[in-house]
Amino acid sequence: MSALKILVIPGSLRTGSHNAKLASVAAYEFAQASVDVTRISLGDFPLPIYDGDLQTKSGVPKNAVNLKRMIGAHHGVLIVTPEYNSSVPPLVKNTIDWVTRVQDTHETRGQIFREKPFAIAAASEGRLGGTRALAALRLILTACHATVVANQLALSFADQAYDDTDRLKHPADAEALKAMVSQLIDVAQHMM
Repeated sequence: MSALKILVIPGSLRTGSHNAKLASVAAYEFAQASVDVTRISLGDFPLPIYDGDLQTKSGVPKNAVNLKRMIGAHHGVLIVTPEYNSSVPPLVKNTIDWVTRVQDTHETRGQIFREKPFAIAAASEGRLGGTRALAALRLILTACHATVVANQLALSFADQAYDDTDRLKHPADAEALKAMVSQLIDVAQHMM
């Protein structure tokens, strides 16, 4: 059996993003579990706002194809999303919209989402920790027929959640992260 590969995607490009920081902490947890982990930036895959006319005229952008293939090279995916106005930010939604349009030879549209398990997490300075964004992201991914693991992490008061070594300092947060990581690994191993 090949080594398990997990892709970690932070849904924020902002400098000092709590979600990018949480993605780094999660990537570390996957590495601690002896998983081959890749953390990317969506800034390396810039995409125009999804437009069906643009797709008809120019096809699917190369960055959407590259990102879809990056997902395909892994056994599971963690998306760490900010919360904007009680939902996912445009960067996350637009990325998913474009990736679902990539259809390689001998596959159905959006097949990549049906073949990989996904985990979701969010970080926020507020007390809800991005739970509304997680509900919206779970809805979007399940609409794409993705398997989304039940364990998720909504990191409340993210500006106060880390110790001096950038690890989660509250035991409940650390345990929720470990549970989510463990469940994604387990489901990905069963889907390999």
